[in-house]
Amino acid sequence: MLKQRIITALILAPLAILAILFLPLLGFELFIAVVVGLGAYEWANMSGVLPRVQKAIYAGFIFSGCLFLTYWVPTELIWFQGALNEIYQYILGVAAIWWAVSLLMILAYPRFSSFWRNSKMIRSLFGVLTLIPTWVAVVSLRSHMYEIDPFYGVSLIFYVLGIVWAADIGAFFVGVKFGRHKLRPNVSPGKTLEGLLGGVAASTAIIAFAATHYQVDPTRIWLHVLIGGLTVGVSALGDLNESMFKRCAGIKDSGKILPGHGGILDRIDSLTAAFPVFAYCYVLWMA
Repeated sequence: MLKQRIITALILAPLAILAILFLPLLGFELFIAVVVGLGAYEWANMSGVLPRVQKAIYAGFIFSGCLFLTYWVPTELIWFQGALNEIYQYILGVAAIWWAVSLLMILAYPRFSSFWRNSKMIRSLFGVLTLIPTWVAVVSLRSHMYEIDPFYGVSLIFYVLGIVWAADIGAFFVGVKFGRHKLRPNVSPGKTLEGLLGGVAASTAIIAFAATHYQVDPTRIWLHVLIGGLTVGVSALGDLNESMFKRCAGIKDSGKILPGHGGILDRIDSLTAAFPVFAYCYVLWMA
């Protein structure tokens, strides 16, 4: 298992980095659409949709939604005069509301959950609210200031990846060593409050480094710390959210496409929450 995980990571990590760094904007939009489409196939499985044809139709619907947005909002109009396209802003705003609702669902689980737990349609709708905004967020960040500096958006994406990965690593080691108080045992028994705090502490170091590196105005550092901390907290919510849906579906992994890792969603679950929330905060207060 460990050997498979290492081999898969050694293959996928360079491909992802190269795509982020060097694909033109249109190619990058299509690349992320494919990733989201694969994730949608797995989400259908978590929604209780078992026939492969129906899962493929659902994945095609999500993928087509990304393509439609690519057509409706050309790359040069994603940002116009420093403002994000209104359609994209609206989608990110809806995503922020969805993750607030998701928090309530996790806190209430398994009580008060029958209205969505027993409905494939509602769970499938939750996938739309999760995956389409993820695509919008990543594309929005990557395209910001592209004409001035093609790599500025790259730094934003790597910033989110950095603080989320730092949080994951910190949460794992602190949770293993000091974890005593379960975060939500009905949803994910392995998550602890101590691990969450350890993850926040680890990510804070990345946030502080970024603020220093980019010479952020000292009067605005608190804003960067606040948004960074919120992003990390929401990333844990994304992890718990997927765990909740997998528990409802009675499955351990979202899929089997990544040997040793499970499915696409098993690797990007925390990012499906972190990217939309960070992008929305960035558009409102940092752009």
